[in-house]
Amino acid sequence: MENKLAELKTRLQEVYNLNSAAALLGWDQATYMPPGSAASRGRQLATLATLSQQKFTDPAVGKLLDELQPYGESLPYDSDDAALIRKTRKDYAKAVKVPPAWVAKYSAHSTVSYQAWAQARPANDFKSVADLLKTTLDLSREYADFFPGYEHIADPLIDGPDPGMKASDIRRVFGELREQLVPIVKTITEQDPADDSPLRAGYPEDEQLAFGMTIAKDYGFDFNRGRQDKSPHPFMTSFAIDDVRITTRVQEGDLSDALFSTLHEVGHALYELGIDPALEGTPLAGGTSSGIHESQSRTWENIVGRSRGFWEHYYPSLQKQFPGQLAAVSLDDFYRAINKVSRSLIRTDADEVTYNLHVMLRFELELEMLEGKLEIKDLPEAWHARYEADLGIRAPSDVDGVLQDVHWYAGLIGGAFQGYTLGNIISALFYEAALKAHPDIPQQTSQGKFVALHGWLKENLYRHGSKFTPNELIERITGGPLRIEPYIGYLKTKYGELYKL
Repeated sequence: MENKLAELKTRLQEVYNLNSAAALLGWDQATYMPPGSAASRGRQLATLATLSQQKFTDPAVGKLLDELQPYGESLPYDSDDAALIRKTRKDYAKAVKVPPAWVAKYSAHSTVSYQAWAQARPANDFKSVADLLKTTLDLSREYADFFPGYEHIADPLIDGPDPGMKASDIRRVFGELREQLVPIVKTITEQDPADDSPLRAGYPEDEQLAFGMTIAKDYGFDFNRGRQDKSPHPFMTSFAIDDVRITTRVQEGDLSDALFSTLHEVGHALYELGIDPALEGTPLAGGTSSGIHESQSRTWENIVGRSRGFWEHYYPSLQKQFPGQLAAVSLDDFYRAINKVSRSLIRTDADEVTYNLHVMLRFELELEMLEGKLEIKDLPEAWHARYEADLGIRAPSDVDGVLQDVHWYAGLIGGAFQGYTLGNIISALFYEAALKAHPDIPQQTSQGKFVALHGWLKENLYRHGSKFTPNELIERITGGPLRIEPYIGYLKTKYGELYKL
C-alpha cells in the first residue's frame, strides 16, 4: 500500500505542477501581460488544462484509488493519508465526468472573455462581451449536465467552490439573513450618513501601497514567500505553499479601496501560506471552500481591520503618513468614515451591513440565467431593476452595473458569489471560537499584535488545507453547525454602537 500511495502522490504532483503553471500564467494575464496576447494565452492555458485533466483522470489513477480505499479507511480519519485518499476519490469521481474537450474549450474561452471584460468595463461596452457571456452561460449549463440528477441546475456549479452546498441550502441561509439585515439597513440609512470625505482627500499611490504592505507584514504575510502587485480586480492566487501572490487596485481619490483590498487578500494569503508543507503537491494543498476561504479575508479585512482597536494603534501612523489629509480628522471621525453604512452600487466597496444584499442579488440573477428565465441581452436592465428594488439606487451605466464584477467573465455562471456571504457568517463563528481560546485578542489588536489570532487560525484551520469538508471544519472548530447568530450579533454590537440602534 505504501508503494501504491507513493505512486499516487507522484501522479498528483504532476497534476499539481501543471495547475500551478496555469495559475502563474493566469496571474501574469491579470497583472503584466500585454492586452493583445489574450488569444495566445488562451491556447497556452487550454493546453495546460487539458494535460492536467488527462493526467488526473488517467484510469491508472482510478485503479490506484480503488486499491487504496480499504487502506485509507483503516487509517485514523484525520490522518493526512486517509484525507488524501478520501478527497482525491471525490475529486476523481467528478473529474472523470467532464470531457477533456470541454475543459480545453472552457479554458480558452475564459481567457479571451476575461481580456474582453478588462477592455469593456472602462469603455462601458457590455455589447462587446454579451456574446462571450452567452457562451459562458452555455458552458455553465453544459457543465451542470455532466452531473445529472441534480435538484437545481446550479447545484453542481455551487458544489465546486462550496462542497456539500445546494441552491436550496443557500436560499434558506440567505432568507434567514435577509430577514435580520433589512431592518438594520433601514434603521441605519434613515439616519444622517457618516462623513467619509476624509477618505477622498487625495492620497499618492506609492504611499498607499507602502502603508498597506506594512500592515500585511504585521498580520504575518511573508514577503519572502509572496508579493503584491496591481490588477483591475484584486485577487489572491497560490502557485505553491511557498509562493502566494496578492493584488490590489489603487484610487488616489479613495484611500479605502487599496487599503482594504490589501487586507482582504492578505486574509486569503495567510490561509494558503499556513497550510502544512506536508500537503504540498496534493489536492489537500489549498483552502477547502470559497466560503471558508472568504471567512479569512473578511476576518482580517473587517473584524480586525475595521475595528476601533485596530485603528487606535494604526491611525497615528496613518496621520503621520498623510498629515495634509488627516491631521485635523479625529480617530472617531475616521472610524465612522471607514464604517459608513449606505446604499451603494459597488459590491467590493460596500459596507459590512449592506454587503450581503449585493451578494444575494447576484446569486438570484445567476439562478435565473441558469434556469432560462433571464437572457443575457436582458441582464443589464435586470441588474439595474434589482438594485433599485433591493437597494433603492440605480447605476448611471453598466460600468458600475453588470460589468463591475469579473467573476462571470473569467469563470462559470453559478457558484460564483455565495461564498462571500457564507464567508461573512463563518468569519464571526470562527472569531467567536478564537476569543474563547484567547480572550485578549482585542487587546492585542489595539497594540498592533496579531500573533495569538494568526497562530490560533493556523493551528485550527490553515494547516489542514482541504483535509476536511467545510461542514466538518465548522463542527471541529465551533462544536456545532453553520449558524447566523454570531454574525448578526457582531453586526448589531458594532453598528449598534456606531448608529445607536
